[in-house]
Amino acid sequence: MELKKEAKATILAHNYQRKEVQEVADFVGDSLELSRKASTVKAKLIVFCGVRFMAETAAVVNPKATVLLPDPCAGCPLADTIDEDSLSELKKEHPRAKVVCYVNSSAAVKAMSDVCCTSANAVDVVRRLRDEEVIFIPDENLGRYVSSATGKEMVLYPGFCPPHMMLKPEMVLAAKERHPGAETMVHPECRSEVVDLADAVLSTSQMLRYAKESAAREFIVGTEVGLIHRLEKENPSKSFYPASKLLVCRDMKLTTLEKVAECIEGQKHAVEVPGDVRARAARAIEKMLVE
Repeated sequence: MELKKEAKATILAHNYQRKEVQEVADFVGDSLELSRKASTVKAKLIVFCGVRFMAETAAVVNPKATVLLPDPCAGCPLADTIDEDSLSELKKEHPRAKVVCYVNSSAAVKAMSDVCCTSANAVDVVRRLRDEEVIFIPDENLGRYVSSATGKEMVLYPGFCPPHMMLKPEMVLAAKERHPGAETMVHPECRSEVVDLADAVLSTSQMLRYAKESAAREFIVGTEVGLIHRLEKENPSKSFYPASKLLVCRDMKLTTLEKVAECIEGQKHAVEVPGDVRARAARAIEKMLVE
């Protein structure tokens, strides 16, 4: 994309983006990988092809860069389930608890938390807290999975990701029936009954590694359908089937090549995080990045 070169911009894209958007990106990854990449980008202009909380995170970890979000309406229903007031009440009920905040949340909520995590490192982050009481926000399904994996009881918040919550056991069983030789990979944001049916419970980056290293030739993929593009691109000799074609994040799909070009050309839709919020959110995010 010539426009990108002229503007000296770096394009970051999430694994759930449209395939044509992934193809023009300088780097494609999951939330943890993108956070780490954003923190080291030298370009003064970052175009973040994802949703608002991701662009906010980039603005927090790289305050010297201007971060543009191609579609300002690209939000996250999961992140919207919790706000500062809700978290404040929860902290009052559990004053000694450490708050582990899933990265799918606003910068303001991160600023009130002790440490952030992603689905890729949530188990490790919670495990390192040892005997401390933990409030896990905002994804209840991910929290329940982490609790099971670590053996640690946690205070869970009733938030959920609509696409992942949409995947039901009968859909997975139907996919297994259609593809009896396939291994099943599902995201830990899925409901526990779905997790129980999986051969592997993995973040998107972990799914990519698992598929590459596995001897299996076929896979049922229980996450947003956008990941299929990278899976097929990186493993041309293997086959990938969505657990359900309904697993589509509408917010992720709001970003188009036209919107990417328009935001670069017009330097539009800059994401800004107030200085006091940025400083406090940065502490929680940085703990996540060094884990």
